[in-house]
Amino acid sequence: MKKVLLIEDDAVLRENTAELLELCNYEVITASNGKIGVDKVNQYVPDIIICDIMMPELDGYGVLEALSKKEVTKFIPFIFLSAKTERQDVRKGMNLGADDYITKPFTEDELISAIESRLAKVAIINDQKTSPKIQESSNDELKSLNDLKNFFDDNGVIFNFNKNEDIYIEGHSSNYIYLITKGVVKCYIFDEKGKELTTALHKEDDLFGFTSFTENMPYQETATALKDTEVVAITKTELNDVLEKNHKVTLELIQMLTSDLTGIKDQLLQMAYSSVHKKTASTLLKFAAKLNRKPEDPIKISRSDLASVAGIATETLIRTMTDFKKQGLIEMEGRNIKIANLEKLKSIY
Repeated sequence: MKKVLLIEDDAVLRENTAELLELCNYEVITASNGKIGVDKVNQYVPDIIICDIMMPELDGYGVLEALSKKEVTKFIPFIFLSAKTERQDVRKGMNLGADDYITKPFTEDELISAIESRLAKVAIINDQKTSPKIQESSNDELKSLNDLKNFFDDNGVIFNFNKNEDIYIEGHSSNYIYLITKGVVKCYIFDEKGKELTTALHKEDDLFGFTSFTENMPYQETATALKDTEVVAITKTELNDVLEKNHKVTLELIQMLTSDLTGIKDQLLQMAYSSVHKKTASTLLKFAAKLNRKPEDPIKISRSDLASVAGIATETLIRTMTDFKKQGLIEMEGRNIKIANLEKLKSIY
């Protein structure tokens, strides 16, 4: 019989949930706040923990942080149970290392399904650790970046972000690597004068969020959704484990990152030496390629974002865009920009 620790300060919800779990053949241990919960984890070492976030004495974040510091408890599956449905609260919990979350009110099926799936994952991992043959076969399972992306789809946590919502912020802990399944993401930094400098644009099927594979280094940039975006994420620990066992994928990933660095270098050279018209034309083509399947389709993007990527002042970009419009290269209506003469714009670039 699997042992579940339920940490919940609401007495009625705690008792009802405990009864539900017992009827589903789980041994249930309960705690009324986070401090008691940590003590009971150390005493009973449960198979899985269900924990509320907002509690007296010690909140759910504190419980998870305390358990993550001990070897015997840091790998126990941990599910947050909370009425807080805002994405930033959910992301905070997942960034701290939670395996899943359930929002109140929840159904019996939602709760049991979350518990069963996490226990099953632990069981499979343990089987792999004790079976050399299974481990050996899994080493060669991933052979390409496409296989790695499939691994993200199969094992990653799904996050959804609204337009202009931050995915992560420069200086925050870099716990996740992301794969975009829908949308567009802009990565950027601020210089010492507070000017925004765009470092990368990522579209659907792109990987991003890399910092260091060997050090606990925070994110070196901020990532923001340019439109409604969905990503799947796996932890750096999971990715390192995959790369250690799949050398072909490691080589492809190194090649991808090398290409990214080459692109950034070209962008820096262009910012330093290209004319304003060339920078603007190049940036329009880049955004068109990232935001649409056809560059001639209208794109909706702020002038400041365009200027940031081009590396020029917003006022300079606006003057250049006006000139492009007079030449018939583009059409503008509000924030919508349509490339009217693609070939001529490419010739400038």
